[in-house]
Amino acid sequence: MRNILAVAVGGLIGTGLRLLFDFAFPHADHEFPLETLLINLAGAFVLGLLAGGLWRRPSTPAWVKAGVGSGVLGSFTTLSAVMASLVVLEREGEHLTAAVYLVVSVVAGLAAAAGGLAAGSALTRRRMPREITDGGETL
Repeated sequence: MRNILAVAVGGLIGTGLRLLFDFAFPHADHEFPLETLLINLAGAFVLGLLAGGLWRRPSTPAWVKAGVGSGVLGSFTTLSAVMASLVVLEREGEHLTAAVYLVVSVVAGLAAAAGGLAAGSALTRRRMPREITDGGETL
């Protein structure tokens, strides 16, 4: 029950932060959705950083992992925002921009997550994990 509550509270926080960024950095439908890309890259990096470092400590409670990972970061970064931006760009006839955005989102997202894992591992002086497991809990 604690994990569910942590995800719910974290989701409120992450959604609020995302909304603030959307209001602070709006873009027109035909423009490259840079703020969405940057939000998702930052979230991928931070999740990698936490998963590669702090969350590998046995003392980190599962509810913290669930609240920050699935809650805050899960609601702050969203695949649905990427897909919505792609649909809007396509509708506006910006096919090249949509293609570039998709490729950059995937490639840079993977690089950000890998960079976060490497940084988290380096900060905690542990080897970078080959796989991320959560022991049956939600990251």
